[in-house]
Amino acid sequence: MTKMDRRVLKSREAIKKAILELMAEKNFDDITIRDISDRANVNRGTIYLHYMDKYDLLDKIIEEHISNLRELCHSASDMSFQEGNYVWFDYFADHHLFFSTMLTTKSAAHFRSRFLDLVVQEYKVEVDVTEGKNQGLDGDVILQFFGGAVVGAVEWWFRNGMPVPHRVMAEQTGILLDRNF
Repeated sequence: MTKMDRRVLKSREAIKKAILELMAEKNFDDITIRDISDRANVNRGTIYLHYMDKYDLLDKIIEEHISNLRELCHSASDMSFQEGNYVWFDYFADHHLFFSTMLTTKSAAHFRSRFLDLVVQEYKVEVDVTEGKNQGLDGDVILQFFGGAVVGAVEWWFRNGMPVPHRVMAEQTGILLDRNF
């Protein structure tokens, strides 16, 4: 990696961190490019070099994390829910600023919707309504129920300052999913 590449990456990370910190402090609509550039300690031109506007910046951050979560799902596809949840909750803990901001601020409804869509999409292959405990139930109802439960549990965890260790959350939510899928 060249010196220039490192500077670009460092600037992008500073910009991403700045907008998330600002979102934790005030409404997204009230955040300006100037606010972001001041917080990131970069000039406004640097932001526009990488992003069209603050909406593009936020969309790209959300897409990056959704994509990473999707990859984690695929890498954990042969695991039990409990084992796979360790992977997710490690990621949640490592990216605390993003998830706590996206799941606890008013400005983050778009992310919650995308996160729920991802969970439902990834669990779809696990739902079998032709036999077993879910026989005869509607698959979409099951997916919305458990998707909402997972997203709600993660929201609760961040809203309450992560009151239990991320490994405990992973284990307990994984046990609940393993029991029901």
